[in-house]
Amino acid sequence: MREDDLATRVVDHYAATNDDPEINVEEPYDAEGRRGVVDVYVRRHTPERVDHVIELKSDAAVRAATGANEILRQYRRMERYFHADERHAIRPKLGRTQPGARYLLCFAPTPTCVYHVATHRALYGSVDTAARVDDVPAVRTVGFLTGLDGSPADLGVVSVNGDAPFGSEAFLRAVPDGSRLAESIRRVDDDVIDPAVDG
Repeated sequence: MREDDLATRVVDHYAATNDDPEINVEEPYDAEGRRGVVDVYVRRHTPERVDHVIELKSDAAVRAATGANEILRQYRRMERYFHADERHAIRPKLGRTQPGARYLLCFAPTPTCVYHVATHRALYGSVDTAARVDDVPAVRTVGFLTGLDGSPADLGVVSVNGDAPFGSEAFLRAVPDGSRLAESIRRVDDDVIDPAVDG
């Protein structure tokens, strides 16, 4: 799948599941002389403002990158500078009970992306879920998109950081049966999916 296709599905999902969200594709940022573009930026307003800042990675992006470090550097740069841009600034709010921002790095559920994440599971799994935008709590998620073939409301993310690292029982239980992700995992060599298995 191309990143354009992934972005279309993400946009359709937020439009279908939220009341009047602000959705921008290829959203630029410019802070402290650092410029960049995020694939999809969504600002939800109800019940309170939450920004979803999303980087999408397809087979082409994974193949073009020099490795996981390059992809994570891009993701960290986006996280560091996106909300530092005054146009995207988030202010602390009394009584906030939920994170004010969610930073997502989402891979296509393809064999190429599964192989890439599996072989770099330690790096992707090391991304701490807890983050902050100044004094506003935020969340980081690295994972695979699922539900691409169903209703826009069915789109989801199976995380590889936090409590369910790639290849763990919790991760594998979260993979929907019959999904593209399940098929891609099945197609990648067992010794890559489960490095404890002897080749």
